[in-house]
Formats: sequence, structure tokens, C-alpha cells
Amino acid sequence: MSIEIKAPTFPESVADGTVATWHKQPGEAVERDELLVDIETDKVVLEVVAPAAGTMKEILKQEGDVVLSDEVLGVFVEGAVEASADKPSDAAPAQAETESAPAADAGDVILSPAARKLADENNINPADIKATGKDGRVTKEDVLNHLKSAPKAAPAAAAPAAAPAVPAGERVEKRVPMTRLRATIAKRLVEAQQNAAMLTTYNEVNMKPVMDLRKKYKDQFEKAHGVKLGFMSFFVKAATEALKRFPAVNASIDGNDMVYHGYQDVGVAVSTDRGLVVPVLRDCDSMGLAEIESTIGDFAKRGREGKLGIEDMQGGTFTITNGGIFGSLMSTPILNPPQTAILGMHKIQERPMAVNGQVEILPMMYLAVSYDHRMIDGKEAVQFLVTIKDLLEDPARLLLDI
Repeated sequence: MSIEIKAPTFPESVADGTVATWHKQPGEAVERDELLVDIETDKVVLEVVAPAAGTMKEILKQEGDVVLSDEVLGVFVEGAVEASADKPSDAAPAQAETESAPAADAGDVILSPAARKLADENNINPADIKATGKDGRVTKEDVLNHLKSAPKAAPAAAAPAAAPAVPAGERVEKRVPMTRLRATIAKRLVEAQQNAAMLTTYNEVNMKPVMDLRKKYKDQFEKAHGVKLGFMSFFVKAATEALKRFPAVNASIDGNDMVYHGYQDVGVAVSTDRGLVVPVLRDCDSMGLAEIESTIGDFAKRGREGKLGIEDMQGGTFTITNGGIFGSLMSTPILNPPQTAILGMHKIQERPMAVNGQVEILPMMYLAVSYDHRMIDGKEAVQFLVTIKDLLEDPARLLLDI
């Protein structure tokens, strides 16, 4: 039975998508729920999986084509895989396979012709392959499954000696189309700079109190909550408290209206292979440090796997980005519209600091808050950043709400 493979139903905020990668080609066998194709939208990559076991029959939308919600991408045939020249049908007599499939050198392993050819091409010992065919025969699928599960071998020592693809001294250029996600990021960043009166204020924070607290309780914290205690949860809690005290920083601009939010939904920038995404922590005021750390860890994992949903990144009243994990000492973060402010964290670096007339070596971090001056006055922005600094340098204030 033929089944149409359709694009997912996009939310209202997503107009269309682009076919990113076909993982199956016409004629290939497919298991139920196996990934068929990736659809890239402005915000996330959506996966389309097989509705049942069968065979991919036809691809109607090629990689790079723009598709709408529920548009047909290809045709899928449910049921057993059809017989082909190099792959005997399961219903064919076993004798036809055994006559042309001599035993392998290792033991009494029997391979189909297609399986033997594939095994020889990949230098696989037939005895290492798990056989699932009739009477213990190794099929082509068994060899493919073995290749998928086996660790990739290290390149041979002679490989680097191969002739280079490009002559010495050649000035190489490679042109790659910008992905939809990357193009959207670029467009939004340019719009943020063109449409907002963006200004940045800086300060620095002594991270020693937080580091001491983390060092003292990290083992107990992980044992009690099953998640490691990091720095980001402290910054999220400090930012949440500061947002409550300075509502304008937690607001957004909608045309000529200023929208004040009575909740704190903090977006945390996550770097992925496809680009920067900003999943949102909802109602941060009611979240504890453990829940924040656990949620951020889940966001990071799903971001790397391309499994973040559109609902994970919608909304948000404030954003935190951490360039310090890549070694950035200071930077100017760009607003994430329609939000009116963003906090930039940076690398922790020991520096000599004057403390009560004495020079001490302290772990310091530069903080930066970029804000829309149309909505936020300089006084509010500076006081907001100082509040974060004070809360981090005396973490007990987070618990005492002072």
C-alpha cells in the first residue's frame, strides 16, 4: 500500500520550511519510525519518520526545495521490500541463494552474493556479522547493520600520503548556500541593530563567593538532585530577581506600545552545529537551582541533536548568552527582538584587585547588558546590572530576597 509522506503541520509563526536532508533514497528499506527526511524551518529542524516498515518508493521534493505545511514530500510503500537483482526476495526459494553463496572462510558462515560483495568491499570478517537470514545466512541488511554499529576504524597510516586533491599553492574557495536557520539568525541580528536604539553597559563581578559555594556543596547537590551545579543557574536566579525589581528590562516593545510582563521567562542561548538557538526557561521565579540546571542540560542535549521544538523557543522576556565557554573575555551581545535587554556572560579570569587597600588575586568576570534605549533609561540598565553583581557577590541575598 502506497502512503504519501507529508511535511509536518507548521505552527502559525512558521510560514514554510526547506527540505534539508533525505536520509532514505528510493528503493531503500525502512523500519517503522526510522528517520526519512529533515525539514528546516526558520527556528528548528523538524524530523519526518516512516509511518510503518516498508520501502521508500519516490522522492517528490528534493533537498533545498521550499515546502508548505502538509505538502507531499514523497511516496512510501508499506510492507515487504520488493526483490531486486542484488537482493533476493525473502519469499524466494532458499536453494537459489545457497547455490550462489559459498561458505565464508571463517567457519560455516553463509553469505548472499550481495552480502559477500559488501563485506569484501569493507574488509569485514563474515564471522563478525550477526546473521538474521534463513538457516543462519548473512544478508545484505546484516552487513549494513554491522557497518552502522561498528566503530569507525582509524584511517590507515598510508592515507595521508595520497595525492592531494588540490595542487600545492592553489587558492581554494568553497561556496555553500546559507541554511534557512542561519539566514534567519543573520536577518534578525541586522534588524535588531537597525531598528533598536541599542546601547551596552559593562561591569565586573567577583565570582569567588559563587565558586566557593559551588565547591562546598557541589557533591551534595549532585547526589541530592542528580544534576551538576553550574554557574548558569546562579545567573538565571540573579537575573530573575533583578528583572522583578526593574520591570522595564523585562518588557518588550510592540509598535508604539510598551508591554510589561508579570513573569520572567529567560532564554538561554545554546550554540549548535546549525547555528545559535535560544530555548526559554518558563516562570524562572518558581524554579530552583536544580530545576534550572536540569532544564538547561536538556536544552543543550536536544539542541546538539537538533530535537528542540518550536514551542521550546517561542516567547521569552529576557536572554542570557555565555561567550565565556568559548574563551571570550568581553563582548557586546545583540538584542533578541522583541526583548529589550540581553545579558552577556564572559570568561572567568584571575586578576589583581584592590580589596580594602590590599591587592588580592580574584576570579573576575566581565558582564555586559545590551538594552534598547527607547524603552530603558541608562540609569535603570546600570542599576539592573549592579543588582546582578551584588546578588552574585553575596549569594545569600538570593535566598533572603534582599
